[in-house]
Amino acid sequence: MTEPILVAKKDANEYVLLTNMANRHGVITGATGTGKTVTLQRIAEGFSQRGVPVFMADIKGDLTGVSQPGGNNPKVEERNKMLGIENVQYAGSPVTLWDVFGKQGHPLRATVSEMGPLLLGRMLQLNDTQEGVMALAFKIADDNGMLLLDLKDLTALMQYVGDNADQFTTQYGNVSKASVGAIQRGLLQLDQQGGEQFFGEPAVKLDDFMQTVGGKGVLNLLAADQLINSPMLYSTFLLWILSELFEQLPEAGDLDKPKLVFFFDEAHLLFNDAPSALVDKVEQVVRLVRSKGVGVYFVTQNPADIPDKVLAQLGNRVQHALRAYTPQEQKAVKVAAQTFRENPKIDVEKAITELGVGEVLISLLDEKGIPTVVDRAFVVPPVGQIGPITPEQRTQLMQNSLVAGQYEQAVDRESAFEILAKKTQEKAEQQAQVDAQEQAAKQASDDEKAQRAAARAPDTVWESIGKSVARSASSSIGRQIGSSIVRGVLGSILGGSSRKKSSWF
Repeated sequence: MTEPILVAKKDANEYVLLTNMANRHGVITGATGTGKTVTLQRIAEGFSQRGVPVFMADIKGDLTGVSQPGGNNPKVEERNKMLGIENVQYAGSPVTLWDVFGKQGHPLRATVSEMGPLLLGRMLQLNDTQEGVMALAFKIADDNGMLLLDLKDLTALMQYVGDNADQFTTQYGNVSKASVGAIQRGLLQLDQQGGEQFFGEPAVKLDDFMQTVGGKGVLNLLAADQLINSPMLYSTFLLWILSELFEQLPEAGDLDKPKLVFFFDEAHLLFNDAPSALVDKVEQVVRLVRSKGVGVYFVTQNPADIPDKVLAQLGNRVQHALRAYTPQEQKAVKVAAQTFRENPKIDVEKAITELGVGEVLISLLDEKGIPTVVDRAFVVPPVGQIGPITPEQRTQLMQNSLVAGQYEQAVDRESAFEILAKKTQEKAEQQAQVDAQEQAAKQASDDEKAQRAAARAPDTVWESIGKSVARSASSSIGRQIGSSIVRGVLGSILGGSSRKKSSWF
C-alpha cells in the first residue's frame, strides 16, 4: 500500500489516499489569493514523491519553484511550527517544462486530426451548423487521403471545400458557403492567437508525460501565463490532453497508485458557454478515465463553476475562503457549503467566509471510497520552493530535461496543404494547355479565313479599270476609246503630259 499524502491538519490529519482512491478525482476551490496554488503544489509534490507523474498548467509562473528545495521561508517555518511539523526534509521534484509557444518550455504540439472537429469547433466557437460543415470537411479529407497536421492544412481544406461546395453538396450533404467563411475567419483568429505554433509535428507523446526520475514522478508544468490570454485555446487544449489519455491508455482498474494525475487549473474556462455535447463528453471522460489509472483534479474559484454531473465525479474536496459581499456571492457560498458531507460541529456556510489564507474546509475519501465529514484545517506547506524560479534555472531545467531536443525542431511533411497546392498547380497547368490549344486553333481559323478572304477579294481600282478596258477592246472603236481613257487617266493622276485631243473630235 502506497503511503497517503498529508494535505492538511489541525485537530486531525487529512490525507489523500492513493490506493484505489487517488484516481477518484478531486476539486480545489477558493477565491483568488486564498492559497489554492500552494495547496495544488503540496498535493502535486506529494504524488511526485510517491512515484506518480503529474501534469498541470502554471497559470502565474508560481509553480516552477517546486523544482527547487524549499526552506528559508519565515511563513513556511511559522506554519510548520504551528502544526507541530518538525524535521522537514526540503527537496525539489523532477520537472519538465512545456510551452505551446516554445519559449518557456519545450514546444507542445498536437495535430489538427488528433484535435478533431468537436474540440476545434469549441476552440473556434462554432455553432451547430458550422460544426457540421467542419465535420464534413474532416470526412472529405479522410476520403481523399489528406493528412490534417497543421493550421495551414485545415485552412487549405476549407478553401477547397468552399470552392467545390456544389460538388460536395451532392456527395456529402449541404455545404454552406457562409459556414465555410465563418470557419475561415475563426481559423484566421486562431492563427493570430498562436495556433500556427500549437498545431503541427512532432506532436507530443503521452508517454513523455508519464516518466519518473530516481523513483519520483515527473511534474509536467505547462507555461500558461500567455496561453491563458486565449481562454478557448487554453481550455480546449487541456481537454484534448485529457481525452487523449482516455483514448490511448489501456484499462487498468483501481491501482495501488495512479499512472498520472492531471490538474485542470482555471477549470471554469472549460465550461463557460460550453455546448451540452461538450459537457457530456467531459463528464464521460472524467467518469471513465479513472479506470485507465488517471486522476483528475479541477481547480477553480467555486464548485458552482463545474456542472453538477461533472462535480458528482469529484470525491476529494478542498475549499478555501470565498467572499460574500453581493447576493450572487452569498448564493455561491451556500451552494459550496451544500457540496460537503455535513459536520454538526461546523457551520460550513459561515466558515467558508471566515477562512484565512492557507486554511481550508476539507473532505477526502476514506478507505471505502466514502467522503469524510467536512473538517476545518490548515494546509501543510510544500517541501519545495514557493514561488517562481529564475530564468537561468529555467534554462538549466530545459537543457537537462528528459525530452530535451525531441520537440524543438518542427517537421512539415506532405499533408493536405501540399496535396491541394499540387492539385491547384496541376489544374492550372491543364487549363493553360487547354487555353493554348484553343488559342492555336483560333489563330489557325483566323489565318484560314484571311486566306479565303484574300482569294475572294475585290479588284483594286487599277485592276478594275484594266479589266474594263480589256472588255471594251473587243471592238476596234472600243479599243481606241479605251486607249485614250487609259492614257488620260493615268497621265492625270501620275502627273504626265496633257492628253492630246482625239481625232474623233
